[in-house]
Amino acid sequence: MADNNTFETSLKQLEEIVHQLESEDLPLEKALALFEKGTSLSKTCSKTLEEAEKKIEVLLAQLEQKKQTTEATN
Repeated sequence: MADNNTFETSLKQLEEIVHQLESEDLPLEKALALFEKGTSLSKTCSKTLEEAEKKIEVLLAQLEQKKQTTEATN
């Protein structure tokens, strides 16, 4: 992940950025910088979730294959 952060850290940072953008009267430059960082964190989190989903799909397919093999030998 960006800056060696965990998914949870990135998500927390993203939540803080959203809160700042929603609740503070920020100068345009600061708001744009926060928005840019937020979109980057969002992409990083999405990529991590997609990778986790793919791993889960592989594991479930392996589990199903093992189940079918076990059923076939019984």
